[in-house]
Amino acid sequence: MTDVYIYDHVRTPRGKGKKRGSLAHVHPQNLAAATLKALEGRNKLDPTLVEDVILGCVSQVNEQSSCIARYAVMAAQWPESVPGYTVNRFCGSGLQAINNGVGAIASGMSDLIVAGGVESMSAVKMGADMGDLGMDMSIGNPVVAEHFNLVPQGISADLIATKEKFSREDVDKFAVESQQRADAAIKDGRFKKSIVPIEGKDGNPVELDEHPRIESDMDFLSGLPAVFKTIGEKQLDAIALKTYKEFPSINHVHTLGNSSGVVDGAGVVMLGSEKAK
Repeated sequence: MTDVYIYDHVRTPRGKGKKRGSLAHVHPQNLAAATLKALEGRNKLDPTLVEDVILGCVSQVNEQSSCIARYAVMAAQWPESVPGYTVNRFCGSGLQAINNGVGAIASGMSDLIVAGGVESMSAVKMGADMGDLGMDMSIGNPVVAEHFNLVPQGISADLIATKEKFSREDVDKFAVESQQRADAAIKDGRFKKSIVPIEGKDGNPVELDEHPRIESDMDFLSGLPAVFKTIGEKQLDAIALKTYKEFPSINHVHTLGNSSGVVDGAGVVMLGSEKAK
């Protein structure tokens, strides 16, 4: 098996995934293309040597439809000979893209691959690719729902917290610590080498992540409502508890303050064998 090396990694800043977000004006293919151009420039890379570009993307509709990996290659003005394909494993899509690249190199099929992910949640909203499925699978997909008690991710997260005995205070404390660590890392300049500045709406470069909420503290977070409590108690908790009968109820602990963010951004790694040097 061939050893696989990470030769470089770059990403855009993370903008808030809203229409007023700092990167909302940038097409997602151009976010990804910016990372490809950065790899090319800082490594004096000959793009004709890149054997594949693999990008993870969850919502592959609208601006992210067709094959955004291939479009990113073209937007970066890389040669037509450079292929690209897109994968979707939901929140693990970018990691899956990297794993695919590692597998191709480790097996000896390739020597140089660029892999990562892209998502513009301001342009393509979460769930935009679900069609008629909705949150209640018994309506959107009765064939699957007949055999599996499926619920949305948020209900599942609260169910996991219930199973593992994570309290609301536990989750809020973890969120506050995460925000504090992000703030310290930003102030210490730890992301400067990896972030590719993107031109903002005003023409000035966007160089920092917009999403961190460094003002978060326990008092603020404890006052936020549990976002999945209402829909859970209305119907979805009962569906989940059909499988987990040992629990009388689900403790809803996740809020807008302690959950993962809604952002725009892209990031890639350059993977290669020793031969790729």
